[in-house]
Amino acid sequence: MSYNSNPVLIDEKVVAQAKQLGSALLADGMKGMGLEMDGCMEASIMPIGPHMSMAGTALTVETDQGDNFPIHVATYSGAEGYVMVIDGKGCAHTPYFGELVSGAAQAIGYNGMVCDGYVRDRESCIEQKFPIFAKGFLQRGPVKKGPGNINIPVRCGGITVNPGDLVVGDDDGITVVPRDRIAEVIKNAENKADYEAKRKETIQAYIEAKKEGKELPELAPKWVLDMLQK
Repeated sequence: MSYNSNPVLIDEKVVAQAKQLGSALLADGMKGMGLEMDGCMEASIMPIGPHMSMAGTALTVETDQGDNFPIHVATYSGAEGYVMVIDGKGCAHTPYFGELVSGAAQAIGYNGMVCDGYVRDRESCIEQKFPIFAKGFLQRGPVKKGPGNINIPVRCGGITVNPGDLVVGDDDGITVVPRDRIAEVIKNAENKADYEAKRKETIQAYIEAKKEGKELPELAPKWVLDMLQK
């Protein structure tokens, strides 16, 4: 078992800013940067319940075949501010954890857990109101074999996650931002947020003009009009 020390936590203000922007805007902020899949994990990894959102520093775990011993080790050696990212190789015959492990992670201060695999104890886990993202649920109990690695680069949801990367999850899915690109991605995401705010104003102005029988403003964005003229 390879166990490396936990990565340095990302500044809390940066994490809060990223969480506020959300996974979709951050993914938009990564477009055109040559980053793998714009940081988006596969759609099969989603929150286990509604209105779950999280952001934090990646603490990575590699395991296989439903073995949750490395997950236990990572849980009890973690700290506040981390998001546990588990490369479970998509194991579909045995889940990796349930309410006891997630409850312990929540008590220690993890901001959430991401699992490329399955979990169990759905109702209890949802009642904990602790953000968990996984492929689904299985009732069979996890196994404990021992092999695994902690805080190494892993593959989770189709993309590479390095210890210390920024992980943001919400109802749209999981976005992972490489640590050395966080400032750039957030700036791009904020620009996209400004654009979307202006678009919402335009749409609302159109609705109000239509309701009042006034001349309708142009609704199509400029980039659409420009493309039509090509």
